Amino acid sequence: MAICEHVQALPDVDPDPVTPQGCQECLAEGSRWVHLRLCLSCGHVGCCDSSPMRHATAHSGKEGHPIVRSFEPGEDWRWCFVDEQIV
Repeated sequence: MAICEHVQALPDVDPDPVTPQGCQECLAEGSRWVHLRLCLSCGHVGCCDSSPMRHATAHSGKEGHPIVRSFEPGEDWRWCFVDEQIV
């Protein structure tokens, strides 16, 4: 995996304790999601780009948080939105 400069700036975060069971926005809207992503800057849990609302990408763009990790069981990959690469 490639290393980007954003990885060194990541704090240690846990999933938001209020809604770790799903996409925060989808749960509030009554929407569904396909897969979940964890923001490694703040712990926000959002849905992936295969989901209708793409909340993880929207969160990253709005907040300027560069990296998400898969929040799916058995997956540990991370994606940098800025560098558009797996890190």
